[in-house]
Amino acid sequence: MENFTSGGTFFLMGFSDIREIQILHAVLFLLIYLAAILGNLLIITLTTKDHRLHTPMYFFLKNLSFLDLCLISITVPKSIMNSLMNQNTISFLGCVSQVFFFFLLASTEVALLTVMSYDCYVAICHPLRYDIIIGHEACIQMATSSWISGCLNAILHTASTFSISICGPPEVNQFFCDVPQLLSLACSYNIGELVVIDLSLLLDFGCFVFIDISYYYVFSTVLRMPSVEGRHKAISTCLPYLIVVTLFLSSGFFAYLHPLSKSPSLFDLLVSVFYTVVPPTINPLIYSLRNKDMKMALRKLLMRRYCLSN
Repeated sequence: MENFTSGGTFFLMGFSDIREIQILHAVLFLLIYLAAILGNLLIITLTTKDHRLHTPMYFFLKNLSFLDLCLISITVPKSIMNSLMNQNTISFLGCVSQVFFFFLLASTEVALLTVMSYDCYVAICHPLRYDIIIGHEACIQMATSSWISGCLNAILHTASTFSISICGPPEVNQFFCDVPQLLSLACSYNIGELVVIDLSLLLDFGCFVFIDISYYYVFSTVLRMPSVEGRHKAISTCLPYLIVVTLFLSSGFFAYLHPLSKSPSLFDLLVSVFYTVVPPTINPLIYSLRNKDMKMALRKLLMRRYCLSN
């Protein structure tokens, strides 16, 4: 029995020990990572350069893209390198960093998605008061509060997770340092971390309920709109948020609530992919391909670059 120490090393067991599968995993993750990076950078660029997109909705979207950009960069590059170099180690400080920044970014994203649902609710249900309720200062305050809550959650999880005593080899049955897998190494239940996880899940569930209630009122208002075009625009704007939230939170809830087996499980690995890799990759597709303003901004940017090159 020993505590986590700064000189320790963890073994990320990943998806397989078979070399061919490791190469396939590295190639797939690399393609997904590049798509996520390019997509989120594109949204950040468009919402920064196009003045028509300097609105609260796109301000929050730019923050979400930055979070997704960082979130996928915390776990995927290390997993790709391990697969390509046929190794599975991560240092103690590297593991601590992954846990801290993962919770910082994931918790901030949950809070920001909650804020975005409120923004959608005010825009649809109280359009005449929108500029008063969702002003510039309110946007800054809500975004800052999201980051502060994420930072506090990350500190609590990191401190409580790495205070446990472990029994047996430090083998993590994941492609990154995931807290449920780290806790499975504990000699006994860590009451502190269990309390922190329960509180986090309770707050996340509260955010999920708030989001669902917001969208209930949104869709109730949308269905009463006389204009078919207005209904379509409102649904195409708000529905992607609900899809992202449901995918992100449901997979996270499952990963942290279901009991872990001592033997490696491919299903657990796939579930973790759904809350670490999939949302940062599909967010740009949802927001750019289904959004007319984003398409117009992209077309304008490409035309400007074409004219400058000629």
